Amino acid sequence: MFLTISTTGTAANPATDLGYLLHKHPDNARAFSTSYGKAHVFYPEADAERCTAALLLEIDPVALVRRGKGKGRGGAPDAALAQYVNDRPYAASSLLAVALSGVFSSALRGVCNARPERAAAPLPLRIEVPALPARGGPELVRRLFEPLGWTVTADPVPLDTAFPEWGDSRYVRLLLESDRLTLAEALRHLYVLLPVLDDAKHYWVAADEVDKLLRAGEGWLPEHPEQKLITSRYLSRRWSLTRQAMERLELVRLAEADDSEVEDIDNAVEAETETEQKPAPLAVQRREAVTEALRAAGAARVLDLGCGQGQLVQALLKDVRFTEIVGVDVSMRALTIAARRLKLDRMGERQASRVRLVQGSLAYTDNRLKGYDAAVLSEVVEHLDLPRLPALEYAVFGHARPRTVVVTTPNVEYNVRWESLPAGHVRHGDHRFEWTREEFRTWAATVAERHGYEVAYTPVGPEDPEVGPPTQMATFTIRTEKEAKAA
Repeated sequence: MFLTISTTGTAANPATDLGYLLHKHPDNARAFSTSYGKAHVFYPEADAERCTAALLLEIDPVALVRRGKGKGRGGAPDAALAQYVNDRPYAASSLLAVALSGVFSSALRGVCNARPERAAAPLPLRIEVPALPARGGPELVRRLFEPLGWTVTADPVPLDTAFPEWGDSRYVRLLLESDRLTLAEALRHLYVLLPVLDDAKHYWVAADEVDKLLRAGEGWLPEHPEQKLITSRYLSRRWSLTRQAMERLELVRLAEADDSEVEDIDNAVEAETETEQKPAPLAVQRREAVTEALRAAGAARVLDLGCGQGQLVQALLKDVRFTEIVGVDVSMRALTIAARRLKLDRMGERQASRVRLVQGSLAYTDNRLKGYDAAVLSEVVEHLDLPRLPALEYAVFGHARPRTVVVTTPNVEYNVRWESLPAGHVRHGDHRFEWTREEFRTWAATVAERHGYEVAYTPVGPEDPEVGPPTQMATFTIRTEKEAKAA
């Protein structure tokens, strides 16, 4: 993975000032450790007329696999072959962008005490990237860089020069030239647009990525014609983060148009006082109720059946009483998101030993699920067609037989209290049914009787005197032999 930055100069302003701006002396080759390998900075040429700095990133393929994102582009856990056959060591991507920001951090901020006037002035710059993945092709490369003041040459790389009929690959040889930009501006453009063109990141995109994007995009992103595409791809298409970033970019644009500060524009709502408290979302209340039920049962080894994106698994990991937590879901995409949420690739060894994500269908018996203290079916049963419910019932209560089973499901009677929910509609488009309190208790009592469990019921959320709580919860506890004989 390779990138060069070149500039030209005169006797009065020698090109070797590039060494001052990058904080790397042209006479010294330097090496820097990164999370995925080693970055080298050296100067193939350095004199008063022309100076070129090169950044070479050597990727450690073992570290790439161990830290999670070597599992194919995007980190899909089922892409086993892609752990070993991929373009990550060779093509410019977020790996190179992160190395760029780490090795040239001061230059990225425009800081240079030795040559402050050169850092603040435009330079004649020439940047070359031999292999750049470009999802969107050369045309997208031009649409991203040309509005920023670059002259762009993006030559497609053939799939195989020996077989021209195969056509071009998705990689380009990139050449950027400009004499209107500072070095800091150029580096910020690369930091954002390299992963945008690759359309993938080697790490989990968290909320702090919005701040990184806005810092690097200051002065150019609010007015960029491809702002929405840049924002969405940089944030790995996470809708909530993209919306947050777009809202903040619009505030910046309005503030610049009004020649004022962002704080003066964004003042329609007063800051909340310390005494103002918002009620916890129902999903949070539900997770707290489930966690409390598991604690009361003394469960240490827990199954989260239908774990989805891993919110409950994440909550249980915070309590050391739960020594083993297994998330099970039929959707590999959901498990991939759960792995990212939990940061499994960066989790410490001790913490990682407590959690496991496995793919499986709850409609079939699975010996892997036997022997656990407790199982949770949180907002799961309503996603099954009613004829398939007996299969789930047997797989969990008849075959796996954990000591405790916690089931939560919506209370359909409460739906009339949701002002935004049209009459007769269920809460989620994938719900096959929603039970009244009586229907849920009838089902739970039948299951308990058939499989030798006791069952208790708990309301979750604010309980309405007429229609009950928004969520209903049943906790099943397996009967002892003595209790079973007495029954």
